[in-house]
Amino acid sequence: MLFTDRADAGKRLALALRHLEDERPVVLGLPRGGVPVAYEVARALGAPLDVVVVRKLGVPYHRELGFGAIGEGGARVISDDIVSRAGVGPDDVAAVERAEIAELERRALRFRGDRPRLALEGRTAVVVDDGIATGATAQAACEVVRAQGAARVVLAVPVAAPDAVARLSSTVDELVCLSVPQMFRAVGEWYENFTQTSDEEVVALLARAAAPAGSSARTVARNGTEDVAEDLAEGSEEEVEVDAGGVRLAGDLMLPVGAAAVVMFAHGSGSGRRSPRNRAVAESLNRAGLGTLLFDLLTPAEEAHRANVFDIETLAGRLGDATRWLRRRTPVPIGYFGASTGAAAALRAAASAGTSADREADTDAEVGAVVSRGGRPDLARPRLGDVRAPTLLIVGGRDTLVLDLNRQAQAELRCENRLEVVPGATHLFEEPGALDKVAELARDWFTMHLVAGAQAAG
Repeated sequence: MLFTDRADAGKRLALALRHLEDERPVVLGLPRGGVPVAYEVARALGAPLDVVVVRKLGVPYHRELGFGAIGEGGARVISDDIVSRAGVGPDDVAAVERAEIAELERRALRFRGDRPRLALEGRTAVVVDDGIATGATAQAACEVVRAQGAARVVLAVPVAAPDAVARLSSTVDELVCLSVPQMFRAVGEWYENFTQTSDEEVVALLARAAAPAGSSARTVARNGTEDVAEDLAEGSEEEVEVDAGGVRLAGDLMLPVGAAAVVMFAHGSGSGRRSPRNRAVAESLNRAGLGTLLFDLLTPAEEAHRANVFDIETLAGRLGDATRWLRRRTPVPIGYFGASTGAAAALRAAASAGTSADREADTDAEVGAVVSRGGRPDLARPRLGDVRAPTLLIVGGRDTLVLDLNRQAQAELRCENRLEVVPGATHLFEEPGALDKVAELARDWFTMHLVAGAQAAG
């Protein structure tokens, strides 16, 4: 069984866990990769979501050999047999625990902030990871959860190695695994997109799951008809079908009350509208009063053919069609936020809207500002010189190849533009604080060029 990404795996896993709904479970994701899977499970089951932060305790002279694990709330599991056979003395045990407690507390604070850990006493705890190779971490997590008072422990994963499943089945009350391939080598080979999950993505998903229902948005299924605009005035999030030249594309449209502009997201290859990175940026824009539209540029059938994600002409055309669709629903200025190959599509679409001939013929496709995150503007050649919208290029300082491509592209732009380099960041901006910096830069750029510009024009 092959999964598109962790969100896809979580949705499929949730179907296999429906029998737990009546038990009012608590869903616990193993950070970092298990949290996007757990988020979809928790949402489907209507269950609260939290992380289970554990630290394995390794024998001092052989760290890979664990003699126990610790978790929050003083949870502690020690294998006296391994301690004895490895000759680990009381002082060694205490020293290892002290070091790991400090890291445990740091990670828990990073992921959860000031929110309290969900109580597990007497509850069914569903421990979720994105897959299991050896099972050491999953086993430690389940043991810690049991020590924290869970009455029943269910381990749920999309894919796992056969020997790990056999070993772990006897340590939990129930093990749910969708796929146990005999030729198992690594978890990542069973995902089309297995990019590393960042701390920021974990934080964003936990915050979204913890938000009270209706506090910032209410999700209502919609078919993209004209009556959406009236409800959006109340500040709601809508699931919509974007009409892109006759092709129906799934999307999520969010317009805060009094939104002065809307930002359309063009995702990169291997990603989609549910990308935690793009959603984290979108939420930052929403908090600043900007609307957002996250949508898939390709249909599921089209995404199955890898070449389509690099067809910049088609992607740009879809983005332009979607801009016209959105323009019929709101009169406010529109901007583009593009990531990776999506940035090339955004620039190519902006270039088409930027030429004087195109503007005269099709004002509905106009775009007021563009932000590129780790983008490939070189793929938008030779139309870069036609872009008229103010353009911000954001690149990680350690993403050297893409940084060079952006510097070259910047020299070809004839619009107002700026290149911002986030020090120490790699291509996916996974480093602590890197994605926050991207969101801050994007917010300021769109506010200056969409909101302030519209107010000045008015």
